[in-house]
Amino acid sequence: MLARKSIIPEEYVLARIAAENLRKPRIRDHLSKARFIAKSGACNLAHKNIREQGRFLQDIFTTLVDLKWRHTLVIFTMSFLCSWLLFAIMWWLVAFAHGDIYAYMEKSGMEKSGLESTVCVTNVRSFTSAFLFSIEVQVTIGFGGRMMTEECPLAITVLILQNIVGLIINAVMLGCIFMKTAQAHRRAETLIFSRHAVIAVRNGKLCFMFRVGDLRKSMIISASVRIQVVKKTTTPEGEVVPIHQLDIPVDNPIESNNIFLVAPLIICHVIDKRSPLYDISATDLANQDLEVIVILEGVVETTGITTQARTSYIAEEIQWGHRFVSIVTEEEGVYSVDYSKFGNTVKVAAPRCSARELDEKPSILIQTLQKSELSHQNSLRKRNSMRRNNSMRRNNSIRRNNSSLIVPKVQFMTPEGSQNTSES
Repeated sequence: MLARKSIIPEEYVLARIAAENLRKPRIRDHLSKARFIAKSGACNLAHKNIREQGRFLQDIFTTLVDLKWRHTLVIFTMSFLCSWLLFAIMWWLVAFAHGDIYAYMEKSGMEKSGLESTVCVTNVRSFTSAFLFSIEVQVTIGFGGRMMTEECPLAITVLILQNIVGLIINAVMLGCIFMKTAQAHRRAETLIFSRHAVIAVRNGKLCFMFRVGDLRKSMIISASVRIQVVKKTTTPEGEVVPIHQLDIPVDNPIESNNIFLVAPLIICHVIDKRSPLYDISATDLANQDLEVIVILEGVVETTGITTQARTSYIAEEIQWGHRFVSIVTEEEGVYSVDYSKFGNTVKVAAPRCSARELDEKPSILIQTLQKSELSHQNSLRKRNSMRRNNSMRRNNSIRRNNSSLIVPKVQFMTPEGSQNTSES
C-alpha cells in the first residue's frame, strides 16, 4: 500500500480533490420566485394526483384538441387504419361465410367469370383483397376491380355501416385538425407586451403603466384589458392564501373598458386608494412578493374567434421613475410605428414615496419637480459651459495655427549703409 501511495504525488491528489469539489453543484441560497403566468402567457401550474381521469373522456373532442400535435397525428392515422382493418375482417368473414373464397380457389381461368353473379363481392379472394376493398369503400376510390352484388343482404348492411362510421371519423378528425390550426392562442402570438412595466407621475398621480401592441393589420374587435395582482396573503384568522387575486381598475376615458388597438397603446392604472399598490414605495417594491397579471381579450376580425393574450410583471420587472418613449410619428400624412423602441424607457422625475404618502403630503410632488427642474437647469448650464470651453479651445488653436503661418520680416544691409526691408 505504501508503494502505491508513493507512485502518485501528494500535490496531484490535492489538486484532483479540489477539482472534484468545484464540479459538485452548489445549492443556491436565493431561489427565483415562481411566477403564476409566464412572460409568454402560459400558466405555470402543474396538476397532480387527479383521480377521476374518466372526466377527460366525457369531452373527447376537447381532449383531442388539447393534445400535442404528435399525439393528434398518431390518433388521426390509427383511427383510419383501425377502421380499415376492422371492416376488412368483416368483409373477409362475409366472403368466407358465403363460400366466395373457396369458389375462387376451386375454379380458375374462364370459370371465374361466371362467379361474378353468385358471390357477395367480386374478386375478394384473400384478406389482402378484403383490406383493399375496405379502403376503396371508406375512401370512395372505386378502382372498379371489386364491386358489390345483390346476392348478400348482409354485405349491403356492412357497406352502409362502414360508410356511416367513415363519415363520423372524417368529421371528428378533420374538425379536430381544423380547431387545432385555428386556435385562439395562435392569434395571440402577434399581440405583444412591453418587457417591463413602469411607475411614474401622470396628471399629478402615481400610475402603473405598460405598453401593448398588435403586429398584424387585421384588428382585434372589442379589445379589453384586465389587470390583476396575485400575491400571497394571510387572513386575520391565520389562513394562508397562496394565490390571492385582486382586480385593479384601468384608467380609460371611455366608460366601457374597450380599447381601439390600431397602434401600440400605453395602458395606465392610477394608483389610488382602491389599488393594491397604494402603500408600496420605491424601496418597498424590491421586497414585495407580488405579480401583476395583464389579460387582453378581444374578437379576431378575420375569424370571429375570441382570443386572449396574457403576460405578467413581477417586482423586478417594474421600473420606478421611468416613462415609455414615443414610437408613433407622422410621416408624409401616414402614422408610422417604430417597433424597435417598443419597450424603451427613459428616466423621469418621480417621488420615491408611496401613493398614500403622496396624497397626504402633496408638497412632495412639488419638491420633486422643483429638484428635477433645478437638476435639469444645472445640466443645461454645465452643457453650455462645456460648449463655451470647447469653442474657446478651438478658437485658441485656430489663432495659434494662424500665427505660425505669418512670414517673418528680414533686413538686408547694402554697401552704402542703407537698410532695405523685404519680406520673403
